Amino acid sequence: MLWIIGIVLALVLIVGPSVWVKYTLKRYATDREDLPGTGGELATHLVKRFELNEVKIEATKEGQDHFDFGQHRVRLSPSVLSGRSLTAVAVAAHEVGHAIAHEKKQKISHLSTRYLPLAHLARRITAGLLLGWPVISALLHLPYAVPLHAAVVGLSGFLAVIVQLAILPEEWDASFNKALPILTEGNYIPHSDLPKVKKILTACAMTYVAAALVRVLFVWRWFKR
Repeated sequence: MLWIIGIVLALVLIVGPSVWVKYTLKRYATDREDLPGTGGELATHLVKRFELNEVKIEATKEGQDHFDFGQHRVRLSPSVLSGRSLTAVAVAAHEVGHAIAHEKKQKISHLSTRYLPLAHLARRITAGLLLGWPVISALLHLPYAVPLHAAVVGLSGFLAVIVQLAILPEEWDASFNKALPILTEGNYIPHSDLPKVKKILTACAMTYVAAALVRVLFVWRWFKR
């Protein structure tokens, strides 16, 4: 009975943040006529306001909003770029917040440049080990051992989570030191919507940690098959 409770608690801890993030972003994604513009219009305005001369606004796939610090691009999904919702303007402000930190070379921006490549490397290693371990075992003349395979892949998966946690302060900075003051002081949102926007910005900050946790669950399910 205790092991069942343990599994349930583990699933809640792993899946819960991702479910909450998606629910929160979707909950406030309804277009509102009382907002002064779309997420894309806000992002364009903020890029000019903060004189981020090298930064461009681009479209990306749904759910893949991000700031590419290598290409100096704020990439927004269609629902954010063209949406006139609390989620659209909050996500746009969050991503521009990243752009401000990087373009102004603030110390907080060093976290992603230092650790994000490690997260991408851990993701590639995990995928490679999942698919290529039998070949690796044959080439190195190692007996195929599922527990060892699981341990190695699981370790790389948890490394991705740790890296995302290391970057979390930068995500928090983009949400609450950049986006929130911008949205409140610039009168881009009604004051009554401030609690909702805080929830959205918290979800923005937690997006990558939640995604990394779900990948750990995927690894566990892969070995259960």
